[in-house]
Amino acid sequence: MSLKITRLNSAQGDFSAELNRRTQWQNGDMAAVEQRVADILELIRTEGDPQLLKLTQELDRWSPEQAAGLRVSDAEIETAVSACDENELAALELAAQRIRGYHQKQTQGSWSYKDELGNLLGQQITPIERVGIYVPGGKASYPSSVLMNAIPAKVAGVDQLIMVTPTPDASFNPLVLAAAKIAGVDQVFRVGGAQAVAALAFGTETVPSVDKIVGPGNSYVAAAKRQLFGRVGIDMVAGPSEILIVGDGSVNPEWVAMDLLSQAEHDEVAQSILITPDQDYLEQVAAEVERLITTLERETVARASMQSKGLLIKCTDITEAISISNLLSPEHLELAVEEPESWLSEVKNAGAIFLGAYSPEAIGDYCAGPNHVLPTSATARFSSPLGVYDFQKRSSIIGCSKEGAVALAKTASVLARSESLTAHARSAEYRIEPNSSPTD
Repeated sequence: MSLKITRLNSAQGDFSAELNRRTQWQNGDMAAVEQRVADILELIRTEGDPQLLKLTQELDRWSPEQAAGLRVSDAEIETAVSACDENELAALELAAQRIRGYHQKQTQGSWSYKDELGNLLGQQITPIERVGIYVPGGKASYPSSVLMNAIPAKVAGVDQLIMVTPTPDASFNPLVLAAAKIAGVDQVFRVGGAQAVAALAFGTETVPSVDKIVGPGNSYVAAAKRQLFGRVGIDMVAGPSEILIVGDGSVNPEWVAMDLLSQAEHDEVAQSILITPDQDYLEQVAAEVERLITTLERETVARASMQSKGLLIKCTDITEAISISNLLSPEHLELAVEEPESWLSEVKNAGAIFLGAYSPEAIGDYCAGPNHVLPTSATARFSSPLGVYDFQKRSSIIGCSKEGAVALAKTASVLARSESLTAHARSAEYRIEPNSSPTD
């Protein structure tokens, strides 16, 4: 079956309009999903465990007799670990070591100083106390995501990590539990969907409530996180995965083609884009994609993705290619060019930047060290990868000396009265003459 991938040319008069149309994520009619999720959240909020069991039976086709059975015991985790392939366990351990090492570089300490008036000013950094991690189950089961979400939290000093993961038909991927143990997850519950997110947010008799929820999920999970934001913190509401490759023709077209397919195989709405000034190279990559796609286990998914969302863009030069990339603000950006470091300063918007022929996005997904939880749907314009800082809070510290209070209260008083906030003004004025009671 011939593979038809959309081609665009930046010289076309309608290029901008076509690019915008073909890169906008259409999430479909979400009204029904939002309402169903709202109903589920209310059921869990008001009824707790009984509804958690009922929804698990209804949606995952299994349920324990008692809610306590939703928790995965330490013995079950050990059994799962012992069932894992030794090479896969070793790979998880090495990936965890690298992820931990990278994120330890992100740690920040509290700081303070005294100004010229003797006032103590500073910032106190404290970890979030309890975090929930959502891990997809079933076919979309990713041990690597456990590491990427849990390890930065532990590096940040989070005291309790509560993981939830669906187990359709009571089955689970043992590597997910192995990753949870390696990453230091404290409790694991076999429950998924919007009901799992609700349980983490509200708490039930069995599932502890948390302060923040992180991790990817389907449209129901995303809607639940969105609706519960404010009661709990969330990492982001992620869209489909994306890769954008800027190529100058110097990297083997077979490699670039497989890099494009590495995103296309995620799901039918993942987006893979190549931008190059070399038309011959573009056609070489296209031919390799068509040849290689038939070798994939998830050929059907990858084919649907490439035909509906794939883009091959001919541009004027690499400067324009990076300008287009900055406009699209991709989740993953590969600079498949000679001397990629020389172009790095030109990149303004990207979740992660992969430099050169030997830096495929796939390595970043698993074991390079930086986090693979990245902003999607052009949110790299204002968002960053998941990191230690997402699991910490910053509190301002203000400790005025007597001299400092007298000096600063005069300024505060003037500004407060300019805003007609009399109590603010008088509160400050009391510190100017501590033994007096100023009146208006």
